[in-house]
Amino acid sequence: MPPVVTIRSLKDHIGEEVAVQGWLYNKTEKGKLQFLQIRDGTGVCQCVVFKGNVTPDDFEIGQSLTQESSLMVAGIVRAEPRAPGVPGGFELDVRYIEAMGISDPYPISPKEHGVEFLMENRHLWIRSSRQWAALRVRAVIVRAIRDWLDSHGFVNIDTPIITPAAAEGTTTLFEIDYHGEPAYLAQTGQLYNEANIFAFGQVYCFGPTFRAEKSKTRRHLQEFWMVEPEVAFCTLEQLMEIEEHFVSYIVQRCLNDCGPELRVLERDLTHLQRVAPPFPRIHYDEAVAMINAAAARGDLVPGYDDPVPPIEWGGDFGSPHETYIAAQFDKPVFVHHYPTAIKAFYMEPEGDRPEVCRSVDLLAPEGYGEITGGSERMSDPGKLIAAIERHKLPIEPYEWYVDLRRYGSVVHSGFGLGVERTVAWVCGLDHVRETIAFPRMLNTMRP
Repeated sequence: MPPVVTIRSLKDHIGEEVAVQGWLYNKTEKGKLQFLQIRDGTGVCQCVVFKGNVTPDDFEIGQSLTQESSLMVAGIVRAEPRAPGVPGGFELDVRYIEAMGISDPYPISPKEHGVEFLMENRHLWIRSSRQWAALRVRAVIVRAIRDWLDSHGFVNIDTPIITPAAAEGTTTLFEIDYHGEPAYLAQTGQLYNEANIFAFGQVYCFGPTFRAEKSKTRRHLQEFWMVEPEVAFCTLEQLMEIEEHFVSYIVQRCLNDCGPELRVLERDLTHLQRVAPPFPRIHYDEAVAMINAAAARGDLVPGYDDPVPPIEWGGDFGSPHETYIAAQFDKPVFVHHYPTAIKAFYMEPEGDRPEVCRSVDLLAPEGYGEITGGSERMSDPGKLIAAIERHKLPIEPYEWYVDLRRYGSVVHSGFGLGVERTVAWVCGLDHVRETIAFPRMLNTMRP
């Protein structure tokens, strides 16, 4: 038996006889020819079975194969630019077929299926080419995140998933019983990361976070993954420089490493190819003026038939606002200095304008909205205590957090990047439900 290789490596074996193990993705037959599309987890290739090149038994095996049957095929690798599949351009001239497991009638056929049906069968849907491609891009994004941070002096410190206090209020948290005491599934590891910077300087945590907000939008999940870098001796302006280099690296890494996957997704790469520092930066005041001028003109939200809605100063941006703002630039855009009243309690107010805080969101183009959110953190203990009281939060769970400002406080900043939104943006997906293997949404907890 020839050596078993992956479909992704077929390009290295042109003219050689190799074997491939995988599953039957699709099949067509034309008399003495069978065209088997086989996937193995690294890609999809076409395997051509000519009746004269295999035994009668092997040809019959090919005829008996059903969608998603597992099998092994052996044959000669040929360069064929017209061959369908991923990475494409190569096919197998089959000499041998072995069926390993004949599949029952497969519920997800090449025809169209409703989203509800596909979500109920998510454990099978992830085998489909688009889902395969999106989840492979996700893996590259996760690897790129770690590679950039690890190579730029950041230390990965794991933070608790169970926490006694909320970072941004308890109304959108999942409450649990912790041996008779109320506790919450963490929506962020940021507060703990602020403790970690005083030991390590630059840190990040990376893990699942949870929000119980009853949202059904295409951008929200109940359980999602977030990376949160935190940096000592870092101002808001320095933070934006870190973010634009970090995000640019992630996008360019995907363009470099995920060509086959992005082709499967039929992703238009125009916007992604422009993602490189520096990113434009506008003040919240400028953004509000831009939105209201568009509303006065009757401009439409790009990609929608609805007019841009006006906004009062002090309001938070909705999806139409973010989409309109981002469409005015050819790269992701920073919007900074949001009103203090709509941001978390720990954000440093601007010195001469305390009604705004030193915060920043990075908005992606094409309607994907906020990719990162961050701020310069309060460094004065008295100011932080006043903010906690103003937000009507109990002081006791935050005493340790205030302590950080009592023992060698420094200016420090940090941000969070949501993996699922980033995957949706890079892949050009309409909904975050396709960005994680088993999404948890408002009405989705199974499988």
